[in-house]
Amino acid sequence: MSIPLPNPLLPGFNPDPSIVRVDGVYYLTTSTFEYLPGLPVYRSTDFQTWTQIGNVASRPEQLGIGDVPTHLGVYAPTLRHHDGLFHLIVTILGGRGCVVFTAEDPAGEWSDGTVIQGLQGIDPDLAWDADGTAFLTYSGVVATEDGGQRGAILQVSVDLATGTILDEPRELWSGTGLKFPEAPHLYQRGSSWYLLIAEGGTERGHAVSIARGDSPRGPFEGAPTNPVLSARSTSRPIQNTGHADIVELPDGGDGMVLLGMRPLGRGQAYSILGRETFATRVDWVDGWPVVEPVELRPRPSEVVFRDDFAAESFDPGWLAVRRTPAEVASRSADELVLTADRGDLDGRHPAFLGRRQNGVSSDVSVEVDVSQGTGGLSVRFDEQHHFDLEAEGTPTGNRLTARVRLAGLQQTWTAELPAGPLLLRLASSPQEQVFPGDVAEAMTFTAAPVGDPDDVVTVAEIDGRYLSAEVVVSFTGRVVGPFCSAGTATFRRFEQRATDSSEKDLS
Repeated sequence: MSIPLPNPLLPGFNPDPSIVRVDGVYYLTTSTFEYLPGLPVYRSTDFQTWTQIGNVASRPEQLGIGDVPTHLGVYAPTLRHHDGLFHLIVTILGGRGCVVFTAEDPAGEWSDGTVIQGLQGIDPDLAWDADGTAFLTYSGVVATEDGGQRGAILQVSVDLATGTILDEPRELWSGTGLKFPEAPHLYQRGSSWYLLIAEGGTERGHAVSIARGDSPRGPFEGAPTNPVLSARSTSRPIQNTGHADIVELPDGGDGMVLLGMRPLGRGQAYSILGRETFATRVDWVDGWPVVEPVELRPRPSEVVFRDDFAAESFDPGWLAVRRTPAEVASRSADELVLTADRGDLDGRHPAFLGRRQNGVSSDVSVEVDVSQGTGGLSVRFDEQHHFDLEAEGTPTGNRLTARVRLAGLQQTWTAELPAGPLLLRLASSPQEQVFPGDVAEAMTFTAAPVGDPDDVVTVAEIDGRYLSAEVVVSFTGRVVGPFCSAGTATFRRFEQRATDSSEKDLS
């Protein structure tokens, strides 16, 4: 019996998914761009419940993204298993280039990585034929007759041990003519080879197309029903569907994991969580895939994460910007200590530690002591787009500032509380407006003295829709957590609560 697939499969900032099934267990990874650790590894035995077991890039030198511009970094990995070894191939734009990492255990530790020398392209894929030849298929460009360039899916054979390309790039297929043919994945099914790609761009025109051939080297012929999946020009609650990978499901059928976005409101204009991972089913008819539309099935239960900072190491879900959490923060005596050593949240190296916002309704809180500096809670898309609740110790108490930062524009609200540790809270949820079908996001910034929860001050109430993928034009998503902007700030008892259950009625 087919079990309904939860959607989103992985909520929040989890784009460009790639998946592999090994001995009945699923492993899935996604893009991370300028964040470290990079390339999370999620594990599931039932395709329903997923747990992050580690990260491929846990060491800064594996990626080389210490100074990459915003939205460069770790792009579109492919995760595969061959000859008893897990392989992850990825493009690190502005960093080391195209790199292959390997591990016997996907929870880590992963290798330092082998650079594929001279590869000019993105979205690399790995596949092997029966002779063990490794094929690296990727998105690149080729010259046109008029002296210009166009996008194409290219392929080379490669020696993975040395990173040496063994032949000249060959063009396999370029899709149906939509823009940006990319995200190739190559599979053998029976005696045929299938080339799955994304095209149409990662915005509302995103689509999945497929071609078939007798050899991994081609030639390939496109399916007569291409694109086989797209939400373009529809009012489906999940848009931007594409960048897919195919895997066998627990019931023996095939499924597809892919990225998508959940835009809010009557005009489907604001996707507050960015690009997430979704799943759908695939049937095969006359040798071609028939893909079901991606249905919204949010999990009804609340997801809660707590960290009292007592453990010696960081939970694998913590992220920092261009540095690892251990480079940004220290943990001791049930406290997290952040020191503003390289600039504030507007810079490339903030003293910020965050977690993916993983529900359309979110409630995050933390205790902070700012007697030695300035710090608070932030929900971040990038350097120019973040909403903050900041506390600063003064001779007379604590000054609180709520700040909205959007593309050079800024607005602030202030409040005062007595000296001493504070409980800071950022709560947000979609709210239906007077006009039918219109949805805003109510975001509230509050603070209270620790030990006196009734003395709550609401610093600001704003509409959070503008901290969205469409406004930021971002490949990432919301990441929320503590920061320090001056001196040293000390944090205790972080809690994150999230749910998607209300979204079904508001999309």
